[in-house]
Amino acid sequence: MSAITETRAVAGHSTNLVGIPTGLIASVAFSDHPLALHIHGVRETNGTLFAMLDDATTVDEAVLAFQIYMRTVFELDLPREHDAAGRKRYRASYLRLLRGWGFDASGREAAVLKGWAESRFGLHPTFHKEVLGRYPSAAWMAYVEDKMHARFHNNCIHAQLDLLYEYAQHMFRRWLYPGRRHLTLYRGVNDFGEHQVVAWLPRTDGRPGRAREAIARQNNLVSFTTRRDIADQFGDTILEVEVPLCKLVYCNALMPGPLLRGEGEMLVLGGEYRVRMATL
Repeated sequence: MSAITETRAVAGHSTNLVGIPTGLIASVAFSDHPLALHIHGVRETNGTLFAMLDDATTVDEAVLAFQIYMRTVFELDLPREHDAAGRKRYRASYLRLLRGWGFDASGREAAVLKGWAESRFGLHPTFHKEVLGRYPSAAWMAYVEDKMHARFHNNCIHAQLDLLYEYAQHMFRRWLYPGRRHLTLYRGVNDFGEHQVVAWLPRTDGRPGRAREAIARQNNLVSFTTRRDIADQFGDTILEVEVPLCKLVYCNALMPGPLLRGEGEMLVLGGEYRVRMATL
């Protein structure tokens, strides 16, 4: 079977919360021919939010509905409480995690986000501060310690992220990219530690040497941008991928204010993708 048509099983958990095998979600075949993904129970247990989103007549109304719902259900606006020793208790928030990702995609907040992607979609991370190779290892233990940090595991943080994903999917399909199945996204890189080349695809122009297209395994949660001119600023090799809408987790259009620093930045679920490469 050729590298173009082959579907590989990518390392991941045997179970997830979306009802589609992890190996399929992580495959090139899924990226080429995606299926809708929904986290079990999220829409059913939050019917009020999705009724509000369905009733919204503009993007701004939908964004406001989501913000109000999250602030109310998770009490995000309440002042921080104090413990018996008088220390302020930290109330975990999806907003804090997104801000943390924007500052450091290998920080503790980013590890919590990767851990959520692992839990819900079954996708193992491949990079956190360094390449995550064989388990167990010092690199894996550092990642696990970061993703389980007690400061971020309260206030139902995974439930907050579940709602963020389902809200994002609603917004992408109704308002931001109606009728689209894929977006062309870009990322600039200087090395392939976080973008493991699984197979080089054969050249079609008859010339020798490595192809400019490959199958690359992305981290289980990774940033891309909609703007190639932005990607140019972050590396001398530009990766171009066709990402299915169902693998988009977040972009700045979903929330007022620049939560993620990079213009046109998208948080994307990982796995194997067909990648086109261009060298500056």
